[in-house]
Amino acid sequence: MTQRQRGATERAVEAFRTGSPVLIHDADDREGETDLIYPAGAVTPAAVARLRNDAGGLVCVALSSGVADTLDLPFVQEVLDHPTANDHDLAYDDRSSFSLTVNHRETRTGITDADRALTITALAEAAARPDPDSFARTFRAPGHIHLLRAAEGLLDEREGHTEFGVALADAADLPPAVVVCEMLDDTTGSALSPADARAYAERHDLSYAEGRDLLAALH
Repeated sequence: MTQRQRGATERAVEAFRTGSPVLIHDADDREGETDLIYPAGAVTPAAVARLRNDAGGLVCVALSSGVADTLDLPFVQEVLDHPTANDHDLAYDDRSSFSLTVNHRETRTGITDADRALTITALAEAAARPDPDSFARTFRAPGHIHLLRAAEGLLDEREGHTEFGVALADAADLPPAVVVCEMLDDTTGSALSPADARAYAERHDLSYAEGRDLLAALH
C-alpha cells in the first residue's frame, strides 16, 4: 500500500467518524460511478436534500450482512415471485444487493427530506442493536428507502459501493449502516465523471477516494 492510498483512506475514515460524507468511485471497469456516502446516523434533512440535489441517484441504506440476517432482510430477487426476477443478469456484477424498501412508521408519506432522514437515522439505530421485533415495530414496508445487503465477506467478496461504505463504517467504529447515492451529471444524464466528482469534493471540502485505494487499505 502506498502513502497516497493510506492517506486517502485515513481521510475518508476520519471524515466518516465526524459524520461527513465521502465520495467513492468504484472502478471504471465496474459501475464506473461515484457515490456520495454518509454514515446513516449522521443524516439530517439537509443531507437528504444534498443527496437528491447534488448526487441525484437512488438514495439507499446499505446494511451489513450480519445485521440483515438478524433482521431477516432478504435479497429481494430471491423472494420476488414474478417473471421479472428471472435471468437477472447484470453487466457489472453477479447479483443485485437490493432488499426491502421501508419507511419509519412515524413518517407521513415517507418521501420528504424530514421523513427520509427519520427513516435513515432510525436504521442506523437498528443496525447498532438489531432486534427483529423492534425493527417490525419501527418500520413498515414497502417504503421510500431502499435497503441493500452487503456481501458477507465485504470487500473480500464484492467491490461495490455497498461494501465500501459498510467497510468504511467498520473502520470508523460506526454502526454498519450507510447511505449511498450515485452522483449523476446534470448535462449528460450519465454518471458524473471521476474528475468532476473530485472537483465537487474539492469545492465542498469533502473527502474523495478511489475504490482501488480503499481496497488496498481496507481489504
